[in-house]
Amino acid sequence: MADHSIPSDIEISQQAQMLSIAEIAERAGIAESELHPHGRYMAKVDLSLLDRLHDAPNGKFIVVTGITPTPLGEGKTVTALGLGQGLAKIGKRVFNTMREPSKGPTFGIKGGGCGGGYCQVIPMEDINLHFTGDIHAVETAHNLANAVLDNALLKGNPKRIDPQNIVLRRCMDLNDRVLRNIVVGLGGKANGVVRESGFDITVACETMAILALATDLKDLRRRLGQMIVAYDLDGKPVTAEDIHVAGAMTALLKQAIMPNLVQTLEHTPVLIHCGPFANVAHGNNSILADKIALKLADYVITEAGFGSDCGFEKAVNIKARQSGLNVDCAVIVASIRALKMHGEAFTITPGKKSDSKEMTKENLPAVEKGFQNLARHIANIRQHGVPAVVVLYRFTSDTEAEVALVKKLAIEAGAHAAVMSDGWAKGGEGCIELAQAVVDACNTPNRMQFLYPLESSIKEKIETIATRVYGADGVDYDAAAEKNIRLFTSLGFDKLPICMAKTPLSLSDNPQLKGAPTGFRVKVRDIRASIGAGFLYPLLGEMMTMPGLPSEGAFSKVDIDEKGRIVGLF
Repeated sequence: MADHSIPSDIEISQQAQMLSIAEIAERAGIAESELHPHGRYMAKVDLSLLDRLHDAPNGKFIVVTGITPTPLGEGKTVTALGLGQGLAKIGKRVFNTMREPSKGPTFGIKGGGCGGGYCQVIPMEDINLHFTGDIHAVETAHNLANAVLDNALLKGNPKRIDPQNIVLRRCMDLNDRVLRNIVVGLGGKANGVVRESGFDITVACETMAILALATDLKDLRRRLGQMIVAYDLDGKPVTAEDIHVAGAMTALLKQAIMPNLVQTLEHTPVLIHCGPFANVAHGNNSILADKIALKLADYVITEAGFGSDCGFEKAVNIKARQSGLNVDCAVIVASIRALKMHGEAFTITPGKKSDSKEMTKENLPAVEKGFQNLARHIANIRQHGVPAVVVLYRFTSDTEAEVALVKKLAIEAGAHAAVMSDGWAKGGEGCIELAQAVVDACNTPNRMQFLYPLESSIKEKIETIATRVYGADGVDYDAAAEKNIRLFTSLGFDKLPICMAKTPLSLSDNPQLKGAPTGFRVKVRDIRASIGAGFLYPLLGEMMTMPGLPSEGAFSKVDIDEKGRIVGLF
């Protein structure tokens, strides 16, 4: 992100000459009968493709992750899309897979999730807004379960549901802090049973996680049925199957289970599907999108949410474990200015631009100190048995000495390669060196491995992640966490993987601790069960499942111009 003469992201997107989605599908090897078009430039891909290509070998699977993110943005999506375009430039059959942008971040601090510059997925406006309606379908299915649950309470409560022990919350795909904690059922008996409840953002709800981890329609139906919605007066789980809503939820998601096909600016194919948050849920696109792409391409690039301590760790220990997929290479995205921030050269507040001269001034000591964060992420990748390629997202302020220092330190820390990329300004051409490094890394002997066996106890799994991935000295548990650990163990849920819900802004559970903190202990406030998704999720610190809007969010820049075109969306 260097040349201010380059048009804005939305201008680049709107000026792009898109190919029809039928042509993109044909180039990718998708039959016309396997395509369900949504207009000229978007389509759903029928799951029957997996039956047709059942015996085809899988391509190489690359996960793009990053250092601990900063408010500056490290260009992870840009790099993932640029890598796909770069691989195509060197003659490889390629697919990108990615999560669908949530309208919470789109209208909040972050903005849209379609990349930027000349590494974008298009049509950007549609993808960032309503797309093919998958998030709406998830929202409707999840809220139907809530409506049925409250109706059961009112209509005699045949399942003896404990109104004080209902775990299901409604969802909405916007940032709206006033809905975090609410009271429902006000206005008299005809309006339901009065109780406390709240909203989660849709991409943090269990229905979204279930859709992302389902392997087919029958598996989706089974998982929805297993979703715990409440506990009865005896403390036993009540599921969506018990309240007879799982079938209707599945019907609402029958189209949403099919991945969505779109294209990059350079007409390489992309499957966008599902959007689970990586700080609360498992932070990766759907298993089905990856499986389809791996049958069609030599190289598949996916992007895991946040840093290796969040999305990548979950990509291996939850997603790969459940799907049987193997990660062949990981790409860690970093920037010189972000390393300076981790090295305490300057601070920046989320949602506010920084004009600190320290951000652009050469500062080798700060870069070296901040590199400790990157080193921890390299170690996290390596302990999963996966080769790591470090890529520096180029800015004009980067000096040759700073770049050379990071490359040297990265190799010494165990990275397979360390390269620069300039995809934002140059598209695939600016990512050729990265593409070649990834091909080389994928050809080296490696064996992905899980961090812990499922047979370990709940606490053993939590403590393995906390000490080996975060660098903590140990774990402390509040009374609520201890209680639920005993409950889940008695119910037989203790053999599930762990999905840590923690801040993405630090390797620790304290967002203020930058770099590679040491001498800290992780505190587990509570632990909850997503049985349909197939994991337990401990809550570390004050985790918000419904974000709030900043004083001036990205929404304030979005409008329609005199020609009816969307402006300000990025």
